Amino acid sequence: MKQAAAKAALDYIEVGDVIGVGTGSTANYFIDALARSGPAVDGAVASSEATAERLAGHGIRVLDLNDCGELPLYVDGADEFDAGLNLIKGGGGALTREKIVAESCRQFVCIVDASKAVDVLGEFPLPVEVIPMARALVCRRIASEGGEPVLRERFVTDNGNIIVDVRGLRIGDPSSLEMRLNQIPGVVTNGLFALRPADVVLVGTRAGLERREREEIQ
Repeated sequence: MKQAAAKAALDYIEVGDVIGVGTGSTANYFIDALARSGPAVDGAVASSEATAERLAGHGIRVLDLNDCGELPLYVDGADEFDAGLNLIKGGGGALTREKIVAESCRQFVCIVDASKAVDVLGEFPLPVEVIPMARALVCRRIASEGGEPVLRERFVTDNGNIIVDVRGLRIGDPSSLEMRLNQIPGVVTNGLFALRPADVVLVGTRAGLERREREEIQ
């Protein structure tokens, strides 16, 4: 199901594009499908070191975002999505770079399998990237929001920071929570993609591919 969604994302690429590419198992399926499709893109901006290595391993040119300006397309997976195409991302720990690349693209195509659909975000623990010295402060503030912060053991992000995974949340207003968490000193960013949600979610199901677009729900 993930592979079907990943392959469908190829339809959003124009020949010669430089695109943004996310991180994780579903993004890896997309990279592999992109490599098999031939030289459709002129290059890609990676949201993690792991993605950069996989792209380069397929002979796809990896570019620095600072040299590219606005990109036409970002393709990535998600850990959860709701009916408004708001997402929780960051299970792989690349949420900050993913958010930067997504914000730099005109269109965000999210590729998932059907298990990622939820009525209310929060069943998947919400990742928060934190500067190490602020861990205790951030955890106290998160607890005041009703969440249970748990340090992701033996994990360091590509940016040299730690991840706190927040359990026990039911996120009825994801945009508001995203802003509040980002205001805590020491938080780099959190894994809510609601201020910049997906434009399209391609859902691989047992019955075939489902396409959900943000314009349809506004």
